[in-house]
Amino acid sequence: MMETERSTGLGPARVLAESAILSSPADGMLSAAIALTLQAPPAERPDLFLRFVRDIEAFMATHPQERPWTCSVFTGTDGSRVFRGGVGHSLVIDPAGRLWRARSYEDFHTTYTLTENSCEIASLTPLYPQMREYLLRG
Repeated sequence: MMETERSTGLGPARVLAESAILSSPADGMLSAAIALTLQAPPAERPDLFLRFVRDIEAFMATHPQERPWTCSVFTGTDGSRVFRGGVGHSLVIDPAGRLWRARSYEDFHTTYTLTENSCEIASLTPLYPQMREYLLRG
């Protein structure tokens, strides 16, 4: 928080300025999960990242005062694992074990199953040329 002064017409008044950007303990946990997953052998990455995601969900469930954090997991039409967050971002682990940052809607060809009461994802086809690959920093 930052304290600033502004004039009220009656002289200066002190107000507290707060950032509108919400952060969460899950943000750091997710960054660490991505870094650790990149260090693992490619074949182990999907299952390892899934364990990290479930650990983050469990941790955040015990902290209801924080911003909610969830992740839905799908298998892409190419055999990839797609981890979709609740804020429009996805992480894809392709069949070769590479990690990709994706936008949940723009970076997939998505089909849906529609019923009278629901709209469910039927298939996700990753559009890798539109995504950004996560690379291990050395």
